[in-house]
Amino acid sequence: MNQSLIKKYNVPAPRYTSYPTVPFWEENNPSVERWIQAVQHTFDKTNDQQGISVYVHLPFCEKLCTYCGCNKRITKNHKVEDPYLEAVLQEWQFYLSKLSAKPVLREIHVGGGTPTFFSPENLKHLFTSIFDTVIIPEEHDYSFEGHPNNTTEAHLQVMAEMGFNRVSYGVQDFDLKVQTTINRIQPLQKVVDATNFARKHGYRSVNFDLVYGLPFQTVEIIQDTLQKIDHLRPDRIAFYSYAHVPWTAKGQRAYDENDLPSDEEKRALYEAGKAGLLAMGYHDIGMDHFALEEDGLYQAFIEDRLHRNFMGYTTNQTELMIGLGCSSISDAGTAFAQTEKKVEDYQKGILEGSLNLIKGHFLTDEDLVLRKALLELICNNALVLTEEIKATFDQAAKDQLAVFEAEGIIELRPDHLQVTAGGLAFIRNVCMVFDARLRARKSANNQQLFSKSI
Repeated sequence: MNQSLIKKYNVPAPRYTSYPTVPFWEENNPSVERWIQAVQHTFDKTNDQQGISVYVHLPFCEKLCTYCGCNKRITKNHKVEDPYLEAVLQEWQFYLSKLSAKPVLREIHVGGGTPTFFSPENLKHLFTSIFDTVIIPEEHDYSFEGHPNNTTEAHLQVMAEMGFNRVSYGVQDFDLKVQTTINRIQPLQKVVDATNFARKHGYRSVNFDLVYGLPFQTVEIIQDTLQKIDHLRPDRIAFYSYAHVPWTAKGQRAYDENDLPSDEEKRALYEAGKAGLLAMGYHDIGMDHFALEEDGLYQAFIEDRLHRNFMGYTTNQTELMIGLGCSSISDAGTAFAQTEKKVEDYQKGILEGSLNLIKGHFLTDEDLVLRKALLELICNNALVLTEEIKATFDQAAKDQLAVFEAEGIIELRPDHLQVTAGGLAFIRNVCMVFDARLRARKSANNQQLFSKSI
């Protein structure tokens, strides 16, 4: 890996789970009526053929993991479960009342926070209530995130009985010093038990989240973590770059930059992890993701069916994703909306009978062109350069593509761009060239908006 390129391109950059990215959304407190119109339009166009996706955000955690940048509420008071679920179900009923037919629920993902903070009984109540109002197709992906320390066999059994077939565990790292620093002590046996219980109850896919770039991590620690999970053979592994954003995730101030690996050391962690995963039989799917050959994500990748949304890479090509819960983001294809982040304000707004939207964006014609282009680039590591896409370029974008080609990051032809094997490390940087809204900012200082790219 060219160290000078790492130094040059390890700059703040979006992860491109959407375009435009959230900091460039133009609507504060967007019109609920206009948002619902966008939802209705996409639903009527796609429900019969594609179905919809749903994301449910369950924000509660009993303990703060200091590396985490997610929206969460730390509490050991489980009395918060009932009123929160009541609000989520009322929000769902609000959406149902606006739809012209029963939704075909193709995909659901439950994230947090810690979804398994909630009791199995309350989770059963929540999802039984949702599933009773939808059509469940034969082919579906229903997944949830579990903390290995508190995901019990009862959780897994109840969720499996309701149709959940995928589970994702936050493993992060097994080194005790790293775990202590990020306040996430997680014994290997807990991960073993959680994995074995999932397979016992028929989950077809188990994912592990691993993180590189954490404080005090070394190449040897990454290799040891991989060795410990090798016999568990999770179907997928998300190997995420640690995002150091202490200006938004205040828990990250428990340590500082001196405890983190340097840019070069962090890239060495990734390369060691990637080499280990490939040796274990995993395939590099795209940004941060690896899968075994028999997993559906790999099959979608080689068949050019991969899709990406706010839940990450997926095999489902749904245009409409409805987000439920505080801070959740919804995607109607031509518009985005985010609900209130604070639990109490979210619940108050929902129980008053409407959505409590704090941020949104209605895509322009140019946004739609670039959204499609970035999705193709991030899923296929390649892009057909149509005249519509070229029309969005300014001279700086053209010049940067030429620089990337000279540096061996991309192969460029008049109508096609291919990211090279060596250039995959810089995929976020390549995406930035197509980000017209980022270019229009006319500032290299995105430090308070995004984590570093490499």
